[in-house]
Amino acid sequence: MNTSTEPEPPRPEPVRFDTKIAVLLRADLETWQRLNVTSFLVSGLGTQLPEVVGEPYEDADGVPYLPMFRQPVMVFEATKETLATAHTRALSRALPRSVFTSDLFATGNDRDNRAAVRAVPTADLELVGLAVHGPKNAVDKVVKGARMHP
Repeated sequence: MNTSTEPEPPRPEPVRFDTKIAVLLRADLETWQRLNVTSFLVSGLGTQLPEVVGEPYEDADGVPYLPMFRQPVMVFEATKETLATAHTRALSRALPRSVFTSDLFATGNDRDNRAAVRAVPTADLELVGLAVHGPKNAVDKVVKGARMHP
């Protein structure tokens, strides 16, 4: 029990974000595919949107660690059709986005990944994942119809 007459210091206000990072995965992916796709998708956001990346970390011994996103990444799952609709919505809103297509499971390097995506027209992309960043309400509209990943 604190018997001090000094008031407790005020608690910091919770951090609120006016933007959202969302990853949408096709529901029929295997666990290893979900993890792999999510990792690849979010890696593109930090390279083009430096404002989503926080400061570097350091432990009590002074060992440095790389910075990470400064806000949570919300992960959703959806049917193939909902994923295609979300892609169309992200394009129409011009939101920063990254895609992962089923063809990328058969490639083994970045050059071949880019060639696989480039070879397919937008409407025919066999999407298994999509990451988007933008204002909360815009991202919520993109992922409408999807559900939080279990």
